[in-house]
Amino acid sequence: MENKFSVSLSKIIKDLSLDVAYMPNDPEKIKITSKDLTRPGLELTGFLDFFDNSRIILFGNTENSYLNRFSPEQRFHVIDRVFALDPPAIIVTRNIIPYGELMSAAEKYKIPVLRTSETTSALSAALVNILNMELAPRVTRHGVLVEVYGEGLLLVGDSGVGKSETAIELIKRGHRLIADDAVEIRKISNTSLIGSAPENIRHFIELRGIGIINARRIFGMGSVKLSEKIDMVINLELWDNKKVYDRMGMSNETTEILGNQIPIVTIPVKPGRNLAVIIEVAAMNNRQRKMGYNAARELFAALGLDYPEEEETEVKVDF
Repeated sequence: MENKFSVSLSKIIKDLSLDVAYMPNDPEKIKITSKDLTRPGLELTGFLDFFDNSRIILFGNTENSYLNRFSPEQRFHVIDRVFALDPPAIIVTRNIIPYGELMSAAEKYKIPVLRTSETTSALSAALVNILNMELAPRVTRHGVLVEVYGEGLLLVGDSGVGKSETAIELIKRGHRLIADDAVEIRKISNTSLIGSAPENIRHFIELRGIGIINARRIFGMGSVKLSEKIDMVINLELWDNKKVYDRMGMSNETTEILGNQIPIVTIPVKPGRNLAVIIEVAAMNNRQRKMGYNAARELFAALGLDYPEEEETEVKVDF
């Protein structure tokens, strides 16, 4: 899938506390579009057939030691071949002072040169983490995202079903709000989705009859969180007397978000049901299931019955 997202070099500089050795243009206007990095091993030997000029280049001890074997003229020629392909930026690690030939080539082709005291491996891990988050495929969905007992729960359902009111009750019970109304979901891997709130509505909740409130201002900093992994989707729907709801917990239902399958449960809503408590139990039960425990299976065993084989069913949810 072609990545259509980008992150500015200025954000990378800020997040990683990088020092600027040379900056030809406004780093805010320099956009990074690739999640991958390049450590120029074969490239420095002249093999450039598969060089990707959208990747940031890292220079560490190995690259610096290799360049040290050349004369200044040869060194400039080696670096010039790589820089001529116009990579977006160069990061020199371990507080290594860049060769004059490297700086000359950077100025020739107007390529930013950054420095850090971090080791190459440590910087690479941190940078990949930032790029995976900032360049991840994403979608915005209507719902409420909360953290309950360490589980990221995405509450979905029709408008007015009580998602925001339930979130308020969960916050009062010590859990945390990530996003209300609009949840920005990012796919950071084939198994992980991260949810957050758009910056302009972060920490705000809409309560019908009261209006907009700021959860952080009212309940304190401990009541909110910037982002959270989505572990389960909870679909809140008005109780339908004609519908048969799962009473044993034997169903294994999932819903698809950005190509990932996420467990989903449907909780019917009607007066007298304490949704906050039910959702707390759903969070703890989901964690137990991930750890291999299934209460329904244990009950069947205690009754001497064979537990039916679980079939994974995909549930389509509009949100």
